[in-house]
This record gives sequence, structure tokens and C-alpha cells, in this order.
Amino acid sequence: MITCAWIILLGCSVVRHHLFQSGGYDLGIFDQSVYLISRGEVPFSTIRGIHILGDHAAFILYPISLLYRIFPSVYWLFGIQALALALGALPTYHLALQATIGHRQALFIAGAYLVYPAIFNANLFDFHPEVLAVPLMLAAVLAVRAGQVGVFYLCLVGILSCKAVLSLTVIALGIWLLIWEHRRVEDLWQKRCQVAGWMAVVLGSVWFVIAVFWVIPQFSGDAPAAISHYSYLGHSVVEVVQNLFFKPRLVGSRLVSLDTLFYLFLLISPLIWGLSWRHWDPLFPALPTLVLNILSSNPAYRDLVHHYALPIIPFLILATIENLRTISLNIRFMRMSLAWSILAFLALGKYGFFGSIYLNSLETWQATRQAIAQITSDGGVLTTHELSPHLSHRSVIYFTDESRMSQGLTSMQWDLFDYVLLNTRFPGWQSSGEFSKALVRELQRQEQFQLLYHRDGVYLYSRLRPFAPRAR
Repeated sequence: MITCAWIILLGCSVVRHHLFQSGGYDLGIFDQSVYLISRGEVPFSTIRGIHILGDHAAFILYPISLLYRIFPSVYWLFGIQALALALGALPTYHLALQATIGHRQALFIAGAYLVYPAIFNANLFDFHPEVLAVPLMLAAVLAVRAGQVGVFYLCLVGILSCKAVLSLTVIALGIWLLIWEHRRVEDLWQKRCQVAGWMAVVLGSVWFVIAVFWVIPQFSGDAPAAISHYSYLGHSVVEVVQNLFFKPRLVGSRLVSLDTLFYLFLLISPLIWGLSWRHWDPLFPALPTLVLNILSSNPAYRDLVHHYALPIIPFLILATIENLRTISLNIRFMRMSLAWSILAFLALGKYGFFGSIYLNSLETWQATRQAIAQITSDGGVLTTHELSPHLSHRSVIYFTDESRMSQGLTSMQWDLFDYVLLNTRFPGWQSSGEFSKALVRELQRQEQFQLLYHRDGVYLYSRLRPFAPRAR
């Protein structure tokens, strides 16, 4: 099951990438940064405009860069992400066995995890380090229940290295271990469980303070970027936390709303057959992510299309296991439940994108491939959002952002670029056809650039060099 899931997830992300549907945000950011780390260079993302540690303090990117030293390729990121999501089924299976659920029933729960819509959808949304934390969260609980505290600590370090905000999940996990979970484990492991809970609280709290108030500002020169999604509560982490308590009406209107109810429905509907209010406590560690998603002004935080719901899924699975251990899992129940989960996947999974929006730019696919093949050096590149991940193995890569570049179109820093690759038919995210055509007209006036390739609305300009080939 894990192997098949990994192949499917990897295949889908690779096909999407080859159809030029991945993007600079966020695949290009991480691919460029990991590539620069592997070369011993400063991982400054020109797409994001900051050192990569100033983004989410994701130190996990440094060990990932070792793979790029073998061979620099974005497919490492696709493979790691797909493998992490698929591997979540393994601790799920063993957690079910620990709960005295039978082998077949445990396989059924692992299958329900694999067809949870957000697993498939998040895999399609480029690459994000926090995806790697999903199996680690499940493995951490498995380790505590088995009395393997050392493994638990390793899992915590892995989770914290994926994204700074996951420190809140680790803190909540520790509180859950101290209040609820230590009663479930064997008497022999209860003390270890309490020690593990305190360690999770301490490690999570310390890392939150270090990452949010030192690492991210040190490398970005500003507060965490995600704070902009909570600007109605304040412009710093301290202000947001204060207003959570001093402006309860603002928070309450977000927490109690139709939008929130619909989001909760989306989260629980694929596993509704296995959840019960009587066994809600395993959901406690998911509360920080759930509250942050609900309070965010960005609606992308409250869907199953993006990756923001992923830290909630492991604890939905734990709550499901905790409930199913108390009921009889006969064949009829499992068949109906699995049918429901598959139906939820068919309704909420974004596999249909491969027959719709992912084919939008197919008519320029061949021309784009030919143009990219003519970029033979690692000089700076300006291109579209969707093409930037195909050219991000360089120190300078930007994508055409109309909102940032339109005001200073004639005074752009062309000296940064050796190549400019544009698609006037499909200009990409944050751009328009008119803006792309305006860039082409500006390039025609730039004496240091020449047209190297043109076909089907795809333009490739290169910095003028002696004996450069003529335009085709």
C-alpha cells in the first residue's frame, strides 16, 4: 500500500511539474535554496527575497541538501514529499495494532489515511518541509506508547526542524501526554510518558521563542511573514497574542462562523464514520493548527487543497483509532466506511485538475521546452511563476510579478539577468498577457539583449554576447 501510494503521489507531482503547473511559490523557493546549500553558498531565495531560514526556520532543508550533492534535481523534493505522505500509513497501522485492533482492521485504517483528500492534494501543491512532519507526529505517539522515549525525542527534533510554527503543535502534544495519554500507556511506561510530555512542552516552547524572536528576524530582518495573515489582530507576534485575549469579539466572530463550520465539516467528513465526541482528546494537539487556520485572513488556510491542514490529520487518525478500539469492526462496517472515505476522496480530491486547469497551457508546451533547453548557463533568469522551478538552480531567479514590477518597468535592473523567458499567451500567476507583452517591448529596446528564441508566444531573450546565434 505504501509503495503504491508513493508511486502515485510521486507520479502525479512529476506530471504536474512537466506540464508547467508547479510554481515559484513555493517549489522554486525551496529548490533554489536547497541547491545553494548543497553548493556551500548562502541560501538566499531571490524569489522570496530572504535567507531561507528567515522564512520558516526550516533547518530540515540542510540535511535534504545532501541529496543534491549526489545529483541536483527538484525530483528529490518530489520523491521525499511523496514518501513522507505515504509513510504516514506505517505508524498508523502500528498504532491501530497497539490499540488491540486486528490486522485487517489496522490495514483498513491505514488505507483510510492514504485516501484522505488532503494527503493527495497537498502533494500536488509544490513542496513544503512541514509535510515531512506528518509521519513524524504519528511516529512520536507510537514511540511514547511503546516506551521508546529516545525515538520520541528524535521525532520531536524532526518536527521542529520542519517549520517554526509546529512548535505550537509540539507543545500541545506534550500537554496531551501529561493530561490524557499517560493514563492509556502501560503502568511501566507512565513515568516515561510524563517525562516525554514535559520535554515536548519545554522543547516546543524554547524553540518557538528562539525561532520566532531570533532566527527568523535575524535572517529576514522582520517578523514571521505569516503574521500578515493576522494583521487585523496586530503586526507582531506579541500584538497578536495580546489581542487574542484583549479583543475576544474579533476572535469570536472568526471562530463562530459559517466559514468555520464548513471548514470543520471538510476536515472530519472523510473520517466521520470513525470519530466520536466521547474520544475527542487525541485531537487536542491539533488545536493550535486548527485555531491558526480559522483565524487566518487567507481563505487558503481553510480548505483541503493546500497543505495547511496537514498537521491536523495525524490527530484525526489518532482520534479515529481511539474510537474504533471500543467498537466492533465487522466486515460490513469496514466496507461501508472505506466506501465513504473513497467517496470523500472522489468529491474533495483534486485529481480532476489533470484533465482541466493543468492542461491550459498545453499549446505552448513544446515551445516552452525548446526555449528552456537553450538556457545553458547558470546566469540570472527572469521568467514566469510557473517556469521558475524549472530554472531555479542558480543564484538569481525572479518571476514576473506585475504588482511589484509595473511601476518601475523601464528602470528594471536588467543587469541581474542573462536570460528572460516569457510566455505572452500564458503569462502565469501574478502577471497578465498585457504585462508580458510590455516586457517584450521593453526588451526590444534594451541594446544588451537579443531575441534568442520565439515560437507560439514564447520569447527567450539572452544577454548579447559575441557570436551569439540569431533568433529563430
